[in-house]
Amino acid sequence: MAVSQEMMKGTVVPIMLKLLAEKEMYGYEIIKVVNERTNDALAWKEGTIYPWLHRLEQDGLIAGTWHDSAEGRKRKYYAITRKGQAELAHKVEEWRALASAVSVLLCTPA
Repeated sequence: MAVSQEMMKGTVVPIMLKLLAEKEMYGYEIIKVVNERTNDALAWKEGTIYPWLHRLEQDGLIAGTWHDSAEGRKRKYYAITRKGQAELAHKVEEWRALASAVSVLLCTPA
């Protein structure tokens, strides 16, 4: 089942920070990893993440550097910063609290 854009909005930043905490990645690579790991349930597209990557970089949560790819063109790789790691820890705790609260409301028989 695909997840709606509306439902996904609050998960983009923590997911991107988590993936970049694992390793440095370029934008399209992030999309591929998200789609593969979720069996396309999130179905991210380029328009979904590039504005977020720019915003996270402006906020100092990630840093981008240009590298040459095997195909000869340049790709911008992103890595999480210390500030981003702190934000990720906060987002994980926030997610746990939200998931727990919502589960109580939605998954408890009436």
